[in-house]
Amino acid sequence: MRAAIVRGPTGWVHAALALCAASALAADIERSGGPYVPTPQAVVDQMLHMGNVGESDFVVDLGSGDGVIVLTAARRFKASGMGVDIDPDLVKLSNESARKLGVADRARFLQQDVFKADLSKASVVTLYLLPEMMGKLRHKIFNELKPGARVVSHDYHFGEWPPDDQMSFEVLEKEKVNGVPTATIFLWYVPAKVAGRWNVSVAGGKTYALTLAQRFQHLEGSIAGDGKPPRPQQFTLRGGEIGFTLPDGKGVARFSGRVRDEAMEGQVEWPGATAPVRWSAVRVAAGAAVTD
Repeated sequence: MRAAIVRGPTGWVHAALALCAASALAADIERSGGPYVPTPQAVVDQMLHMGNVGESDFVVDLGSGDGVIVLTAARRFKASGMGVDIDPDLVKLSNESARKLGVADRARFLQQDVFKADLSKASVVTLYLLPEMMGKLRHKIFNELKPGARVVSHDYHFGEWPPDDQMSFEVLEKEKVNGVPTATIFLWYVPAKVAGRWNVSVAGGKTYALTLAQRFQHLEGSIAGDGKPPRPQQFTLRGGEIGFTLPDGKGVARFSGRVRDEAMEGQVEWPGATAPVRWSAVRVAAGAAVTD
């Protein structure tokens, strides 16, 4: 918002007040992530469905407002969860709702800055925050959540971190808020951090040197073995599940597996083989995932 400059003493005062108001509004948005706007129940249901929320999940809603996402997760899916919001009145309302609904043992709400929220228990994180706040939270979410955790956002995304999936649908309730009767939901699977150099061993004695560069969930790299120079491969990474291919004399060998800290393990299907064999890898030099 920009204040108009008005001539005359009264005009200068009005302009100064307008500038102060604009500054206060900008500061409040930066602190809170934007004004409180209720999320329609239809959107909440689709967010939880898209995030595949179940009884074993712990849902953290950043900017939880009236608590509807965590409360719905607790009531309908028997999940546990926590909501974080800067507004004490909304936090009080949410905790009262949890008690009335009989889910206070599984759903709680804290008055807290979202940047200080503890994400260590989260298997699902939900958000409905303005783009600037989403951009600032991207680093925290990418680095603090465990591989495979799901992140679900309503209408706004993480910019340079592309979603793994998204969908749009009509929600007539939203037209009253912003004039557009459409909601978009974005889904991310937090990827394992796999950048660096790995030594790969395949049952039967074959060994390879695998080098990976990472930008969010996208990988580039090479694999070398049997005295042959590195060759670029097709890599996939979804949460902690990794896959890549290796050209072989008879076709293409397909590796699939899981990342566990500094190790990987899985199966490889060799062209022409009757059954897959086991492979494993250990990281010998760490690299940094690019998140900007």
